[in-house]
Amino acid sequence: MDSDERDRILQLVEGGQLSANEAARLLDAMAASRRASERARARLVRVRVTDLQSGRQKASVSIPVGLVNVGLRLGARLAPQLSGSALETLLRHVQDGASGRLLEWQDLEEGERVELFVE
Repeated sequence: MDSDERDRILQLVEGGQLSANEAARLLDAMAASRRASERARARLVRVRVTDLQSGRQKASVSIPVGLVNVGLRLGARLAPQLSGSALETLLRHVQDGASGRLLEWQDLEEGERVELFVE
């Protein structure tokens, strides 16, 4: 929380425009919001592509959770099965704080397994 914001709330209390309880709720909400955004920034979404035949990893890409919306929407163009309600459900899980492997599919034409993890 920014000290200017905190000072402004305290000035409102001092001026009688906010009660101490209202100020406490505001300060708590601001602190919770900050913690949530810090957690979101610290989390990563990792996409791993593995060759089905050899089991070797072909690619591994990590992106911050904050960019996952754009990344998954771009990825949906490459993988049509990840679109519409499936994409929206996946995005909701990521935004709600889910972790671990969220998605796995096999592209038999390309001989690849694609996995999506939130770390």
